[in-house]
Amino acid sequence: MTQHHHAFELIRQQDIESLNLSVYEYKHIKTGASHYHFASDSKENVFLVGFRTVPMDHKGVAHILEHTALCGSKKYPVRDPFFMMIRRSLNTFMNAFTSNDWTAYPFASTNRKDFFNLLDVYLDATFFSRLDELDFLQEGHRLEFEEADNSDSDLVYKGVVFNEMKGAMSSISSTLWQTLCKHLFTDTTYHYNSGGDPEDITDLSYQELTDFYQKHYHPSNAMFSTFGDIDVLELQTDIEEKALQHFSASNDTISVGRETRLTTPKRITEHYALDSDNSENQTHLVLSWLLGANTSLTDIMEAQLLSYVLFENSASPLQHYLETTPLGTAPSPLCGLEDSYHELVFCCGIQGANTKSADAFEADIFKLLNKISDEGIEAERLDAIIHQLELSQREITGDGYPFGLQIILNALPSVTHRGDPIELLDLDPVLEKLRHDTQDPNYIKGLVKKLLLDNNHRVLLEMHPDQTLSEKRDEAEKAKLATIKASLSAEEKQHIVTQAKALEARQSQDDDGSILPKVGLQDVPNDFPYADGNMVKSKSITQHNYIQGTNGLSYQQLIFKLPALPAELINIIPIYTQCLTELGIGNDDFQRVQNRQSETVGSIGAFNLMRADLSSEQCVHAYIAISAKALNRNIDAMQSLIADTLQGIQFSEHDRIKEMISQQRVRKQNSISGAGHSYAMLSASSKFSPIAHISEQWSGLTGIQTIQALDDNLQNNDDAITELCEQLEQLHQLVIQGELHILNISEADTLNKLSGSNQSHYQAFNKHPSSSSQFKLPSTRESNSCAWLCNTQVNFCAQAFPTVPSGHKDAPALTVLGGYLRNGFLHTAIREKGGAYGAGATQDSNSATFKFYSYRDPRISGTLKDFDLAIDWMLNNQHEAQALEESILGVIASLDKPNSPAGEAKQACHSNLFGRSKAQQARFRENVLKLTIDDLTRVTKTYLIKAKASIGIVCAENKQEEIESL
Repeated sequence: MTQHHHAFELIRQQDIESLNLSVYEYKHIKTGASHYHFASDSKENVFLVGFRTVPMDHKGVAHILEHTALCGSKKYPVRDPFFMMIRRSLNTFMNAFTSNDWTAYPFASTNRKDFFNLLDVYLDATFFSRLDELDFLQEGHRLEFEEADNSDSDLVYKGVVFNEMKGAMSSISSTLWQTLCKHLFTDTTYHYNSGGDPEDITDLSYQELTDFYQKHYHPSNAMFSTFGDIDVLELQTDIEEKALQHFSASNDTISVGRETRLTTPKRITEHYALDSDNSENQTHLVLSWLLGANTSLTDIMEAQLLSYVLFENSASPLQHYLETTPLGTAPSPLCGLEDSYHELVFCCGIQGANTKSADAFEADIFKLLNKISDEGIEAERLDAIIHQLELSQREITGDGYPFGLQIILNALPSVTHRGDPIELLDLDPVLEKLRHDTQDPNYIKGLVKKLLLDNNHRVLLEMHPDQTLSEKRDEAEKAKLATIKASLSAEEKQHIVTQAKALEARQSQDDDGSILPKVGLQDVPNDFPYADGNMVKSKSITQHNYIQGTNGLSYQQLIFKLPALPAELINIIPIYTQCLTELGIGNDDFQRVQNRQSETVGSIGAFNLMRADLSSEQCVHAYIAISAKALNRNIDAMQSLIADTLQGIQFSEHDRIKEMISQQRVRKQNSISGAGHSYAMLSASSKFSPIAHISEQWSGLTGIQTIQALDDNLQNNDDAITELCEQLEQLHQLVIQGELHILNISEADTLNKLSGSNQSHYQAFNKHPSSSSQFKLPSTRESNSCAWLCNTQVNFCAQAFPTVPSGHKDAPALTVLGGYLRNGFLHTAIREKGGAYGAGATQDSNSATFKFYSYRDPRISGTLKDFDLAIDWMLNNQHEAQALEESILGVIASLDKPNSPAGEAKQACHSNLFGRSKAQQARFRENVLKLTIDDLTRVTKTYLIKAKASIGIVCAENKQEEIESL
């Protein structure tokens, strides 16, 4: 029996075999705080403390509190312990989140000393936060004069969260969701924007913030979750001694109630800002229902099953309708089930509709649902859906978030609403019940009728574009500020000036970081995570075999080396990889193929791999890969599916390809407000190397223009789709003639089966590999400054310089320089003082470029000036060894970050294909650890030459005058 601290009571323990872990539920006896411990043999330990937070307005109090709580605490009274600890840590994850009904503070680390250092800081930050008013002004909102010391200049709003939410609400999908929730929920916290609406954030007072903290950040309202191999007694001892022993139980019970159900459905018309000359066919239509509670296992599994039935893939009835209806250009980004709220939300919708399509859309949806209610769903489809649920339950993920954090976050909504997260995580009994229930042909019919057709808590939302809305908001903000300024007394004006000076002084002060715990270079392990495999050549196929603990899954990739290609075929590689696993095979159309995929594999897809040579950014190597994963019992079926796809792919489904390109166009357009900094960096670096250039052409804003033009041409020119499909077929034949590598990943007892049957399945490929021609992109090494005007309320700025590829001796120093400039200058200048949500610098050795960037930034000219000042700061100041150590630690933590078992094998194999062997990676890591301040100064002087800089900016149309002046 696992020992626990006497201050906690063990409620229960349960093993979850499919996840390879044991779950322990504890309750803190004195305060009632919950603690769920997920015991695993993983060395990547995870901690999260969460609080139920239920704001009842749009002022963003929970979000601003999340930021401000991390700005200093009782034990650590420095102004920025969170960002200081990022630099003094080997963490694999460190952040904070504000959701709609909880706020959480998670971190992860593979280093035990580091883990307990972070635990100490997180406990003090959340339970003993200082909440300095100046930090509230910095992170939340404040009034300042445009010229801070000139009270005759205009008033402006500043604040990190204020600008973050201006950026967030520039996203049409975010606006759509917040508007939908406003009407779907009327009684509970989901009616409000938990992140804060920029128009309301400025009404939040400091007193409201501190009152919210006192009520919501109490241990009686706290939810602790831990994952990994650290003993629970050790964890609970720290939690008790450093936090909980200082509190008594609270009388407040914070919870989210149930909505009053609608007796008749609603139909709502609202507007969103569209800064474009063309507003025709830009309406969004979303139909949504409120379902059961996320604390009810029956309610949540029924809703998830129905969502899979309707939306699993392009062959699913509702997804197919949304993708093919002439009423819109693409499915809405809101389609599917939202299961994190106390009550489940089910949505379907389209975008790109005209203003008069709502009636026809609603009628079509109910016609389809009635058909399913009458006819049901084929038994094979239900079996395939349960297969997908089983596979998703078994897979060990962790290539984005740590696996343990994903487990914790999956459980958190149920914990928040005092449900049973163990029941929801242990899906094996649930799957057995679903297999039994779905044997009844009336089961799905009944679900459709109960959850959707007979459910009157329904909202049909029409969101129409308004080309004047952004301008109206800007004018309203200016008018509000002018009114405030006109009402200010001389003393009040002086207070604003004095407050700005006080904040600037606080932001500029050097805090004593020595009071914070730290790890140092002596704590860096000698080795780093790396999946060792073996390479076997047989005939003309090279196999790369990796034994990994994959929990009953096998992974396979067929990787074809690209030969020399004409420019017109290089340009369509992204379309080719998108289409390769989404079209028909042989005599089966794409719908039959998608059903076969669902029955056989967990996923199948294609992608390109492209990297510069270690010694020259002008030399490029490229591959195309088709990748799949399956339960071990389906290995043979997976291989047959891959082989049939490569041999039988049909590029003759013209309508399907046109639909996919239209959907891709919409997705790319919707991504700008969330990834504007990436687009700005791609633009700034686009002429510095072949890979930088092709990345901008494929994935940058030029790529968005390209797919827009292609989509328009395909819709209006019948010959265009025929020509495109001929090019796709031509490219495909060249791809499958290329040198073939096969990546096999499985457990020891199944790897031989996986690799041993490859010859029989894939013997048609690579009999005569084309090795005479080398893939090549046109050389380029020149500057290119560009600004893009987009539908956004904030700006994204970038500056780029040509540098060196990853094999160059200066690549390690440039890599560390990025973090050094962020830590030492950019964070304070652009985030804290400038008000941007984020800023940094990074060396991209694959494209041989060094990039500065800002994210959700209220400024342009000032930020570009700060980029230049960062270089001056590096060259003209004395620098401390501690700052260098912190930047080196950041790079090592990034290099050593563990992935999922399958992810580590994929990364190792792909790296080896491009000459990045384990030995080469070890040398790079060793060189990082040996760096000096002189090395950073030298590479700054050598490469960050202002005359060679390129600029990339993504901003709103009302910034055109400022852009032109630059």
